[in-house]
Amino acid sequence: MFSKSKINEPGPKQGGESVPPSASTPSEGASAPRTSTDFTPSAPKAKPPASVLSADLIIKGNLKTTGDIQIEGTVEGDIRAHLLTVGEGATVKGEVMADDVVVNGRVVGRVRGLKVRLTSTAKVEGDIIHKTIAIESGAHFEGSVQRRDDPLNPSGQSTPRPPLGGEPPKS
Repeated sequence: MFSKSKINEPGPKQGGESVPPSASTPSEGASAPRTSTDFTPSAPKAKPPASVLSADLIIKGNLKTTGDIQIEGTVEGDIRAHLLTVGEGATVKGEVMADDVVVNGRVVGRVRGLKVRLTSTAKVEGDIIHKTIAIESGAHFEGSVQRRDDPLNPSGQSTPRPPLGGEPPKS
């Protein structure tokens, strides 16, 4: 009735003749033999190394990546990354947002991260919004610290709480 060679041939046949769509059967796809072009799982790709901004580099502008960044120089602008490491001699002036933030140097601006770590050489002037935080002895920090379940979502601002000692609830 149907020949496999007609079904599996791509495009028009010689002489301009093509296989009509009604020539295929519903069960054809299930019984078709596997070819070498089928998907075969491969080993996961290796994670690329962090982008390193050297100590003599000054950047004026925002940085955004889904990868990792290690800052050793100066950045004047906002930074978005997966893992951000601010080196001991580095300075960042702007908002920092990353899944993991490690500050060894200076940050002037808001820090947002799921995990934020200020090492003993860190100097942070700004608010920190985090899910978990670690501040080592010797770190310099001026600002407020606020815990949130989703610190990377700026629109997830918590609703302001009523001031303490406010009006008693009405009955």
